[in-house]
Amino acid sequence: MKKVALILALMIIVGGLGCISNNKEQTTTETPELVVYAYDSFVSWGLANATIPKFEKIYNVKVKIITVGDAGEVLNRLILEKDNPRADVVIGIDNNLIAKAIEAGVLEPYKPKNIDVVPKDLIDALDPTYHVVPFDYGFIAVVYKKSEVSNPPQSFDDLTKPEWKKSLIVEDPRTSSTGAAFLLWTIAVYGDPGWLYFWEKLKPNIYQITKGWDAGWEMWDKGEAPLFVSYATDPAYSAYSSGKEPDIGAIIFKEGGYPQIEGIGLVKGAKHPDLAKKFIEFVLSEDFQKEIPLTNWMFPVNKNVQLPDVFKYAVKPDKLVTLDPKEIEQNYSRWLEEWTKLMIEGKTPEEIIKERQG
Repeated sequence: MKKVALILALMIIVGGLGCISNNKEQTTTETPELVVYAYDSFVSWGLANATIPKFEKIYNVKVKIITVGDAGEVLNRLILEKDNPRADVVIGIDNNLIAKAIEAGVLEPYKPKNIDVVPKDLIDALDPTYHVVPFDYGFIAVVYKKSEVSNPPQSFDDLTKPEWKKSLIVEDPRTSSTGAAFLLWTIAVYGDPGWLYFWEKLKPNIYQITKGWDAGWEMWDKGEAPLFVSYATDPAYSAYSSGKEPDIGAIIFKEGGYPQIEGIGLVKGAKHPDLAKKFIEFVLSEDFQKEIPLTNWMFPVNKNVQLPDVFKYAVKPDKLVTLDPKEIEQNYSRWLEEWTKLMIEGKTPEEIIKERQG
């Protein structure tokens, strides 16, 4: 009996070792999964579908794209998950959100091996510390349909005139990168605290403040309001989708244009950092960058990529107005808080300024 028991025990041990060996083999051959956080239109407008399968094939991996509304909402989720990050890569943090992202400590600096394809002025304007690197850029504009609006506003002051009452759809700067860019554009033009007085004048002319760009576009496209804070490349999109002269017009106000540079970065605490770095380098490659103009409707950062013909309709500013990244970093939280007091809580600029001083 003891001999039989010993044989059975040995069989169990050997079998167990075999199971462990098989499990180990399954683990090592299992396809790794890279988790990427991005804004909605990265998927809904086709850039992800045009590019991600190529990366998956090259590296034999699975890329899981999780969209979280606008880029501002993406960053907010990263911050909430800071102690237990689920994403490896984040796409969409721009020059208006980078200060908040760095302050929150959710990004790991990484300088890609092929960074030389990106003009240095774009890198410096976004983040010279490489917490994120540029992957596309554009200019904020107010768009309208030429078939519906014959005399659009040409300046910020025009936008506050009574004729545009309840006419503008604008994104919330607390949750939208486009909304944040528009807010910072007004601060660059009017200064601080001058921007508060501008927004007080603008308030009667706002039809709706939306959570993100996608929601605003849908509302504007249905004709709920004639004006929408969007991008200067929208006329190029109109020409491409219709095959004729664009019906969409874009205005970069005469005070000067404000750039938006979107970035891609490595999430701090990523489960697959090496794979994430390869993905970032892939995003800067010509294979990826050539898909940006006709899907994301922004300008590619890779200087070797040729723009499609319809981009002749994209509007470019005669001059730029910008804010120093350090100024944004030092004041961004306060500006958002004051915007909320003015636009949501209904306080006056004088009350807000008094609170700031006291």
